[in-house]
Amino acid sequence: MHNNSKTNGSVGRNGENDTIQVERFTIGVICGDLQKQNDKNFNSESAYSDVGSSEIEVRIMPPEKSMFNSTIGSIVSCLGSAVGTGNIWRFPRIVATHSYARGKCSLSFYVAWIILLFLWSIPIIVIEYALGRFTRNSVPAVFYKFFGKYFVWVGGWLATTVFFLSAYYPVIVGWCLYYLWVSCTAAQLPGDEEAGLALFNGFARDSAWPVLTQMVVLIITGAFIFGGIRWIERANLFLVPLLLLIVIFTFGWSLTRQYSDVGISFLLTPHWQSLAMPGVWIAAASQNAFDTGAGISVLLTYATFMSRSSGIVRYSFLIPITNNLVSFYMSITIFSTVFSTLVSGDGTLTRSAILKIIQFSGPGSTGLTFTWIPVLFSKVGIFGRVLCFLFFLCLLVAGLSSLLPNIQVVVISLKELGVPHRIAVSAALICIAAAGIPSALKLEILENQDNTWGYALIISGLLLTSVVLIYGPLRFRRVLINDFGTDDWKIPLIWVFIISILVPIEGIVLLAWWILDYVREDPTWYILTLQSLTSTLLEWAVVIIVLVIANLLAVRFKPNLYEEARKFGCDPYDSFTYEAETELELDGITISNSE
Repeated sequence: MHNNSKTNGSVGRNGENDTIQVERFTIGVICGDLQKQNDKNFNSESAYSDVGSSEIEVRIMPPEKSMFNSTIGSIVSCLGSAVGTGNIWRFPRIVATHSYARGKCSLSFYVAWIILLFLWSIPIIVIEYALGRFTRNSVPAVFYKFFGKYFVWVGGWLATTVFFLSAYYPVIVGWCLYYLWVSCTAAQLPGDEEAGLALFNGFARDSAWPVLTQMVVLIITGAFIFGGIRWIERANLFLVPLLLLIVIFTFGWSLTRQYSDVGISFLLTPHWQSLAMPGVWIAAASQNAFDTGAGISVLLTYATFMSRSSGIVRYSFLIPITNNLVSFYMSITIFSTVFSTLVSGDGTLTRSAILKIIQFSGPGSTGLTFTWIPVLFSKVGIFGRVLCFLFFLCLLVAGLSSLLPNIQVVVISLKELGVPHRIAVSAALICIAAAGIPSALKLEILENQDNTWGYALIISGLLLTSVVLIYGPLRFRRVLINDFGTDDWKIPLIWVFIISILVPIEGIVLLAWWILDYVREDPTWYILTLQSLTSTLLEWAVVIIVLVIANLLAVRFKPNLYEEARKFGCDPYDSFTYEAETELELDGITISNSE
């Protein structure tokens, strides 16, 4: 494809030959490196005489490799992928579920949660961003590049975990649609716990309507995925800030409620002995992963849309911290509302009694936020109905912004197997819809899926860490993060210690501790029920067996399955691809060395 007298290159796009014109850039081979110079006086002959006989390849990147339009767009989109129902629905219920000793455990849970944010989630998020930006591949292809064709199943585990998370997630987002309708049409919002719980159970537990709202959510999501990353970016630029404003308003309003201090006191009262309970730590770790996206491989997928100048180290610190602040604010909002409402209605209620009421807001407190937020807004007056509508609208959008990249993980994984874009999107949506119907029809199944695949994120985090350990932590830090990135913070050496020593120990100890404690506390743990340890382990085992068999069959019958993936991004074991590759951020064109 080299020609010393031409600036055109004949390249393939979806099997068709196109011709492109590269302008205003001089490409030279100097000391083995391709260097890009912005040259207004572009001279094609001098440019190609610099290149000489070296062969270069001009690649037009496929649609999923488009870039974000702006830095703020990428930041808001990443924040939108993290801030969602995990913060507003899941976090308060996890706090409630893991409160012990007469309601004196919440501060202890916060302590474990904050520790694991810095010693688990953020170090793993750095790995995700670095892998995505460097390889420009789906998560199975990432493991193909690093470990070879026999270990694609490891990346398949991460993609499958996202698949099952995406299956029940639309059910919860669909509840938001119902509450939007209630905000507009109900004669009045529920004014107390009994009315709020009756409203939630009447829809989520006692009807099949959640299947319909689940399907509507998936249709909306599919439309965005067909529209591409730019649609997502534009929507997030407006809706994520709006969500944050409403979260701040509801937080402030909840603090003005009479007896709200009782709820805050409950949250901030420690019971340090509870830190010896493995359930607290495993819940804090999985909630951190669910909240921030650590181990879900969503951030890895978003990073494939980022340039080398994107500040992934900054993102890895600032976005998770902001995200967890939203979770903290929402827990105060919910518990202030619950305690102020219940104490106002019955001054004889104790903390233990109130905690039991909270924990019975559906299986595993699944209905906590949906039960109590309408109660909060009913106290605001007529304006409360508007706020209730806006709150659930923004929760809906936050849920969609989190669901979109989840499904894209599955879609991109299929596309790199050679499946056309529209077929990949359609297949992913149909399979996710089918897998989510049981959760829509039975809350106990939803709780099972939430726990099973929430805890699976610990395994996913360990698998991502294994990439760093096998490649070499110091080498990973230098090649994929500090040297490859521009205009970013440098990752400190302490990260190497955390990711090499602490994270593997944390993950293995947490899982082993959790299993041993479960077996010790529940003599019937081996009986197969929806909430048993056996159920969780069996689901994991089935997925692993299926993935390993599929991997071996692929190696046997289609050994070059992911060879196309090598054409994108950099090869971690070929220094020339990442030292010499120069990206021309001009209409999605990448110019790199051709083998």
